[in-house]
Amino acid sequence: MEKVLQDRLVVVVKVSIIVPIYNTEKYIEKCLNSLVNQTLQDIEIICVNDGSTDNSMITVRRFALKDSRIKFIEQQNKKQGAARNNGTNIAVGEYLGFVDSDDWVDLDYFEKLYNAAKKYDSDLALGTNVRIGKGKTKKRLNIEVERFVTELQDKFDICNLHKDACPTNKIYRSDFLKQNNILWPEGCFCEDKMFSTQAVYYANGIVAVPDIHYFYFRRPNSTVRTNKSKQKYRDRDNARKEVLKFLKANNCNTRDKDFWAIKKDYKKFGINWYQVKESLHTERHLLLGLIPVREVQV
Repeated sequence: MEKVLQDRLVVVVKVSIIVPIYNTEKYIEKCLNSLVNQTLQDIEIICVNDGSTDNSMITVRRFALKDSRIKFIEQQNKKQGAARNNGTNIAVGEYLGFVDSDDWVDLDYFEKLYNAAKKYDSDLALGTNVRIGKGKTKKRLNIEVERFVTELQDKFDICNLHKDACPTNKIYRSDFLKQNNILWPEGCFCEDKMFSTQAVYYANGIVAVPDIHYFYFRRPNSTVRTNKSKQKYRDRDNARKEVLKFLKANNCNTRDKDFWAIKKDYKKFGINWYQVKESLHTERHLLLGLIPVREVQV
């Protein structure tokens, strides 16, 4: 398949896989092995170096010498949102997939997702999401049967969106993301919440695909887990506010009390003594951020 892209005639692949990389030299080889050995051969793998200071890119370059489907670009450290946007800008895939550089996928992962998406002409397809860490394995989202849904609440539920805004156990039709101007928030943590919410909301439908797995490695020294700064928690709270704002602005007729954001936060001497949280139609008042005081419909 060919199309004109920015006055260039380019060959379109079935899936572009975008891999942001930041100091994961211990894990990147396992990640790339799971990608270059995909049963779906018609792919490209775009590795975006987000200012790594270790030897991650040595491994990437070694793989690229053996596999012409691997491309890599460099950027200053701007976090995953910017890396994914930069990768998307050069991608030529009919669909896009995002894999973190310390994670890996089943070898038939992208073939099954792509075939299911084409079968239903779906903007989005997803598989089982498995978290591995601290000697434990947990399926955060377990897909047992193939199912295609189009109703908004069904789309939210099939992704378990209110509990897990995971963007990486899915593929997205490229044109659909562009047409709806769905981009990753940049320079912040928790960039996945708004991206996932918009993608699920605008998708013409979502197909759930059984018997494939995205393995999410919860490493103890990951950027999010080790960063205890105020920015991390501020970004998390802001992301929740933006998601709720988006849902309200689009008059989403979905289940109340699934999505919450801080409306007011009363602090004194560094202590959060009274907090007001809101969902689509409910306001919850909490003492010390934990103890329920009252709940009202709004």
